[in-house]
Amino acid sequence: MTHRSRICAVGIDTDPERYEATATFWSAALGRSPAEEDPYTNLPGPDVDYFVQRIEEGSPRVHLDVETDDVLAEVARLEEHGAQRVRQVESWWLMEDPGGHVFCVVPVQSRVWPSGVIEWS
Repeated sequence: MTHRSRICAVGIDTDPERYEATATFWSAALGRSPAEEDPYTNLPGPDVDYFVQRIEEGSPRVHLDVETDDVLAEVARLEEHGAQRVRQVESWWLMEDPGGHVFCVVPVQSRVWPSGVIEWS
């Protein structure tokens, strides 16, 4: 069975004390109008969205969201390439690549799906 996936978003994770300044900065830096949606500020774009997210634990970081029409198949595919599951959150998985960089595998969420997808068998 095949499934499809693509990078759909870049998440900018920051602590609550710096959240507002970070969201304001990235909105201006990217030239995008912010859309508040607690705990996120969405900065939508034509192909890839950006968002600023409050995190309570961990260091400030940037992470990618991989959207897919089959979350479990994409998680398994990425594990074959060395990724590890960190934890499931509702319908998506927080994962780490072999270098320890976090990313998420999420169900289809973008307005432009299926633009730019890769089909995997």
